[in-house]
Amino acid sequence: MRIALVTPVAYPSVRGNAVTVGRLLRGLRGRGVEAEVLDLSRTPPAAAAGRLDALGPGIIHAFHAFQAAPAVAPFARQRGVPLVISLTGTDANIDLFRPGRRSATRAAIRQARALIAFHETIRTKVAAAVPEVAPRIEIIPQSVDLEDAPDQLVDLGPCRPGEVRFLLPAGIRRVKNVLFPVAPLGALARRYPIRFVVAGPILEEAEGRRLIAAIAGSGWASYLGEVPHALMGSLLDQVDVVINSSRSEGGMANSILEAMSRGRPLLAADIEGNRSVIEDGVEGFLFRDGEEFAERAERLIRDPALRERLGAAGRAKVGRLYPPDREIDAHLDLYRRLLADGARTPSAPLAC
Repeated sequence: MRIALVTPVAYPSVRGNAVTVGRLLRGLRGRGVEAEVLDLSRTPPAAAAGRLDALGPGIIHAFHAFQAAPAVAPFARQRGVPLVISLTGTDANIDLFRPGRRSATRAAIRQARALIAFHETIRTKVAAAVPEVAPRIEIIPQSVDLEDAPDQLVDLGPCRPGEVRFLLPAGIRRVKNVLFPVAPLGALARRYPIRFVVAGPILEEAEGRRLIAAIAGSGWASYLGEVPHALMGSLLDQVDVVINSSRSEGGMANSILEAMSRGRPLLAADIEGNRSVIEDGVEGFLFRDGEEFAERAERLIRDPALRERLGAAGRAKVGRLYPPDREIDAHLDLYRRLLADGARTPSAPLAC
């Protein structure tokens, strides 16, 4: 079995698709599967066919229906190689409906022999938009594989007495809504010793400038830049609460699962992707607006025992529901079924 994993960006990037592909690559190779990554940030789409020719895959697995699948769909169709697409977030939530991207996204989805959603909410959304693919959508939840770099730490400096540290790990772009916590946390910083840390690459320059301007000179907020994934465990261990303020998620954010795996409580936007993992008041709190955010953040600041209880529940949930072996088993089962079925591709029209 030879698998080509096609991603918009791969290691050493810490973006969600890169983390997911890296984890799957390690798991597949650990089972003896010949798996290779095609990184479209390094291989232009025009050169993708040549790279795939050299790899000779039996399955092409693209991560993102707009940013990855269209670059390899023609090769898959011409060579009769089954195309699998993992729906990773903005493709299902935005590109599927956005003018200028809608047609290419739906064409790739229609061609795919199988589609993977991380959660039922994404399967429901895609099936409603492209009904004919509903039988081909499978749910495979993500897992956590957070390896620590030996003898390396992220240095956040000394902690003030009673200080509570909030971390927002995300690529800096509008959909992640990273500026949202600044105002409510700023109000709380006048009353409590808190620190707000943002970690992630700047993916949209304008949004990066807005963030840096918003926290400049605050004394209680800082931007760490892009933290290598191998150091995320170290960073998580030094904070008290992890924030997700995204406007949309693909059903299961790596950052949330990683925070839960380290026993950190979540303070997360009340959106479908976050509700698929976090039960309000069990592993963390969900918020709908700034007022709810501030109220729940204050509860977490004031109550260390509450933070401990929520964090312990998150760690237990990840271990129970999202082990890496289960994720690898599900992918291997899907690949084997596709290979056993032969290299047929759907004949559905590729119009929007």
